[in-house]
Amino acid sequence: MYPKVKVDSKNRVFITFYQNNKRYRLSNGSKINSKIYPNSYPTSKRIEIGNLLAAEVYQFLISGLTLEELKVSKLIKPSMTDKDYLTVALENKLKQKYTKKYKYMLQFIFNKLIDELNDSHIQPVHIEIVLNKYTSETSYNTYRLRLCSLINEAKKLGMSSNPMQGIKSKKTNAQMHKCYSNLKSIFEEIKAYNSNLHICCLMTYGCLLRPHREIRELTWGDFSDDFSYIHLSGHRNKSGRNRIVPVPSYVRDILIKGNPKDNIFSGKPQSLNQDYFKTLWSRFKRQSKIIEKGQTLYSFRHSGAIEIFKRTGSLTKLQKAMGHSSINVSLTYLRGLEIAELTEEDMPTIL
Repeated sequence: MYPKVKVDSKNRVFITFYQNNKRYRLSNGSKINSKIYPNSYPTSKRIEIGNLLAAEVYQFLISGLTLEELKVSKLIKPSMTDKDYLTVALENKLKQKYTKKYKYMLQFIFNKLIDELNDSHIQPVHIEIVLNKYTSETSYNTYRLRLCSLINEAKKLGMSSNPMQGIKSKKTNAQMHKCYSNLKSIFEEIKAYNSNLHICCLMTYGCLLRPHREIRELTWGDFSDDFSYIHLSGHRNKSGRNRIVPVPSYVRDILIKGNPKDNIFSGKPQSLNQDYFKTLWSRFKRQSKIIEKGQTLYSFRHSGAIEIFKRTGSLTKLQKAMGHSSINVSLTYLRGLEIAELTEEDMPTIL
């Protein structure tokens, strides 16, 4: 099908077409090595120039090349080594819309791997040397996944070897965040210690948001006018989906709305540093007379999850409240919390 020339609401011209059942939209010719930029022309000439771009797009389509192949081909040079492929793979990943923490971990484990290479060929032994430095099964598995991500990207670019082959994840024991049974006393103690931490803990429990990013980065504009809901776009939460979260009255009652663009904790457009609540919680826990071993900031979220499950008995409602991608994730979550599936009445009796 011949590419179509269209105009958006701002009089910008773009070309639409399908390739391999995938729809593409180009506003200029850069992706097909064309120097035609319709929107750099006066409005009256843009459609005319857009038709020229459409003709070049058509010639590109009948050439047999795909946009994905052309994209990859620009990155590849003759005689590339495994190290070269991995370097380009890292550059690709860092350009994508991942979190700062994820990008930092990719860069960190890439540097660790490169330090172990005596030559340009990556072998399983190099991967094992890097990963075996981590005695924690969780850390081992986390960095293994990051290396898998980099190496899979390198393989897409043309790297022939697979140094991750045979390197499996380690089995980890379920870690239980010990839930709170005396919430009223704990919230009173936290309120006396620090108002920001108090709001964070209340919202972690009552709204089931994650404290270190979803709550820390909240602005007043994320709330509805009456504070009854929080609206979070996909790039602001772990699931990547838009979320609308109810706000309980005990949270609404202590909020005083500020400028829509300001962060609710800093009072400025910029949020507080990413370790703010982690540091604050550590200091509070050291002087607390109530917090028990195994109880963490995330235990408030876990306590809230159990409360929802006990009150509704619905995994679907729990999944939506937690912002999980699937019910299977919620099942895993509850299993980690050691929710009892059997009661005493379910157990065998002696007649």
